[in-house]
Amino acid sequence: MTLRERIEEALGAAALRHFGDPVKIENLRPVSGGAVGETWFFDAVQGGQRRELILRGSRPGREGSHLLTRTSEAQLQQRALEAGVPVAPVPFILEERDGIGAGYVMERIPGETIARKILRDEPYREARTRLARRCGEILARIHSMDPARLPPLQKMPAGEQIQQFRQIYLAFGEDLPVFDFAFRWLADHAPGESELRLVHGDFRNGNFIVGPEGIRAVLDWELAHLGDPLEDLGWLCVNSWRFGNLDEPVGGFGQREDLFRGYESAGGRKIDPDAVHFWEVFGTLKWGIMCLIQGFTHLSGAKRSVELAAIGRRPSETEIDLLNLLS
Repeated sequence: MTLRERIEEALGAAALRHFGDPVKIENLRPVSGGAVGETWFFDAVQGGQRRELILRGSRPGREGSHLLTRTSEAQLQQRALEAGVPVAPVPFILEERDGIGAGYVMERIPGETIARKILRDEPYREARTRLARRCGEILARIHSMDPARLPPLQKMPAGEQIQQFRQIYLAFGEDLPVFDFAFRWLADHAPGESELRLVHGDFRNGNFIVGPEGIRAVLDWELAHLGDPLEDLGWLCVNSWRFGNLDEPVGGFGQREDLFRGYESAGGRKIDPDAVHFWEVFGTLKWGIMCLIQGFTHLSGAKRSVELAAIGRRPSETEIDLLNLLS
């Protein structure tokens, strides 16, 4: 039996358990993209009704390469929907007896995810004028979620993350003076202890489904953790996620002031721009180290990939960004 046939059979059985009547699985097809996940589109047809769905699975041996298991990710997505965060509903989570590994099924939301199209194409012209404020509003909702009602999440305060990424950086034996300076700056400016809240972990342009009216769903929750909520705001402003729109620091589509106003108007705490600046520096350095990781993954032969090789050439971009941020 092929992989496609195994997945189709497992999805049919799982859908029958959760939807209650026989379900025919149609149009099952893999989706390219995503560094750690295995994603399939499919239709579940039941009594003349067609549901357009997505399977979020894990490649064999890669379950530990992100912070959350697929089960925890699905549960977090369900809690986020209850809290009013725009996310795709999750009809069901796979079980061990399904035999195709950890994963869950979510509804397929129409819209655009390619950042360059969101930033340049005519259908999203009006949406772009509101996206920065809307991001602030959504982040305020995410950060207001009660940690006690969430699946188990790692605690990742600023100091621990600085040390973690410094150890990763040192392990490569690279001599990058700008990175060394950035680590010293971060250690000197790290925020004091604060209440740890839910942090999405990868909230940026490219991880939203966008329609002409704005954000329809927030994607990719596998890096969620408990930390300083301003981490999400700083990450959203990292230059790499502007995709060439350098004068629009929020995702390439807006200004920090609109982001902050949206956050505060939706119940988020009063924003200290200097605190967000710290997390923008951290996010820029973090992405530079992630580029190193992906480059060495290719060079080591662990996974030969033109995409990984290209990303591995990008630490120099983050060095320039860090110099601009710290000048």
